Amino acid sequence: MDTQSLQAFMAVADTQSFSRAAELLHLTQPAVSKRIATLESQVGTRLFDRIGRRIALTEAGSVLLPQARHILMTVDDSRRALANLSGQVGGRLTLATSHHIGLHRLPPLLKQYTQRHPEVELDLHFLDSEQAYQGVLDGTLEMAVVTLAPHPHEQLQVVELWRDRLCFACATDHSLANQAKASQSLLSLADLCEYKCVMPGAKTFTGSLIAKRFSEAGLELPVSMATNYLETLKMMCSVGLGWSLLPEKMIDSELVELRVDTPPIYRPLGYLVHTNRTLSNAARRMIKELEDRRQS
Repeated sequence: MDTQSLQAFMAVADTQSFSRAAELLHLTQPAVSKRIATLESQVGTRLFDRIGRRIALTEAGSVLLPQARHILMTVDDSRRALANLSGQVGGRLTLATSHHIGLHRLPPLLKQYTQRHPEVELDLHFLDSEQAYQGVLDGTLEMAVVTLAPHPHEQLQVVELWRDRLCFACATDHSLANQAKASQSLLSLADLCEYKCVMPGAKTFTGSLIAKRFSEAGLELPVSMATNYLETLKMMCSVGLGWSLLPEKMIDSELVELRVDTPPIYRPLGYLVHTNRTLSNAARRMIKELEDRRQS
C-alpha cells in the first residue's frame, strides 16, 4: 500500500469526484483512477460505489479513510522531523487564512517572511475559518491563521494574536443613521431589529458570535442576506441593503458607525496547529514571526 494511492483515495473521498481529485493532485483523471484501482486490488475490496456521476464511499472505504489520514499524517510528520534536523528553513508550508485576515492582517508579514525565507514554498489557501479548522484537524493543512472558534478543541493548539472589535454600521443615508443623528441617544438592539440586516453566515464563528448577543437579549436577527465574505458585507451595507456588524478597520466614509446600548463585541483572531503533529521549521518560523508582530 503506497502513499500515492492513499493520497488519491483521500482526494476522491474528500471531493467526491475523480476529476476534482485529479485537479487537486495535479494528475490526469486516468492516473487517479489507476491509483484507486491499485489500492482496491491491494485491500481486496471496492472502496467507492460509482452510481452514474455520483461517487460514494463503500463501507470498506469509510473504514479505511480515517486510517489513511493517520498513515499519511505519520509519514508527513516523519519527513518533517528528519528535515528539521538540518536546521534549514525550507520545503512546503501549507497555510490557510480567511479572506479578511489575508487581505488586512497578513500582507506585510507574508512579504517579510518570503523575503527572509526564499527556500520555503508557501502553499497559501483562502478558506472560511471553519474549513481551515477542519483542514488542520485532518492534516491537509499544517497551520491556519483565522477567526478562532468560540470553544477550544482538544486536538488543536490555538493562540490568539489579535482582537477585532465589531462595529454596528449602516449606509450614510440609512434610516438608522438619521434616527441616531436626530435623537443623539444610544440605539438599542431592539431598535436595530426593526430594520433588515446583512450578516455573516449563521454557521460561521463570527455569525454565531453576533447571533448569540441578540439571542441573549431575546431577539432574533432580521437577516435579509448573508455571506461569509466581509468585504461583500461591507459593500451591501454601504449601498443600503441593511445594517451590519463589521471589523473596526473596515469602517470608512461610506459607512456610519452606530452607537448601540450593548457591550462591545470582539472576535478573536489567531493561529492554530495540531497538537499531535511535528511542525516543520518553516511553520515554526512563521509562528515566531506572527508572535513577534503581535508584540511589536
